[in-house]
Amino acid sequence: MELEARNLHVSVDGKEILKGLGLRVKQGQVHAIMGPNGSGKSTLSNAIMGNPKYKVESGEILLDGKSILEMPTDERSRAGIFLSFQYPFEVSGVTLTNFLRTAINQRRETPISSMEFNSELEKHMKLLKMKKEFAYRYLNEGFSGGEKKRCEILQMSMLKPKFAILDETDSGLDIDALKTVAKGIEKLKNPFLGIVIITHYHRILKYVKPDFVHVMVDGRIVKSGGAKLASELEKTGYEKLVK
Repeated sequence: MELEARNLHVSVDGKEILKGLGLRVKQGQVHAIMGPNGSGKSTLSNAIMGNPKYKVESGEILLDGKSILEMPTDERSRAGIFLSFQYPFEVSGVTLTNFLRTAINQRRETPISSMEFNSELEKHMKLLKMKKEFAYRYLNEGFSGGEKKRCEILQMSMLKPKFAILDETDSGLDIDALKTVAKGIEKLKNPFLGIVIITHYHRILKYVKPDFVHVMVDGRIVKSGGAKLASELEKTGYEKLVK
């Protein structure tokens, strides 16, 4: 299966942000999208997920060769696309456990059993070094930045999407939290999951090795390569590519 953005033009509040962007991600691959602030990285993730604020002016977003432009966000999620937000939202009154159980059941024909759910939740929380009591706290309410990011990866691990877009998951994390989150991502890599890591910095890519690295500048991908490209960017920065 493949997720593709084809010649994508996207505007926000009447201003064009993406200017003919193309990207193809297959299941089993890890792609990193890097670029300076304001280059359109988060616009791409929101457009793929169907955020109505981001208007697709032309081009296509395809899942397994079929357009998803008419699908609302919840349908895209059920179809297997997951977005980890740069700034995860807080939901007062809804525990992490109830949120996950509801989200999982929306993707299944029959509800998940309590035994299976609790077993999966315990396993994945342990992987991410999350304390058991987090499962019974309101979603992201009072969580630190690192705890919110771990919660996002926990959701990804429990929902088992076909494609996961991680929008600046490394933002605001100290080195220990970064390593824990990166280890969680590495453990989740499998032939049935395509991962897109959107980041401004190189540091998460020291722990999660991408198959492909793309550099985005001014709404376009201007350079693509392997993992070594990220190392080159750490040394040279984006300045040459911006010019």
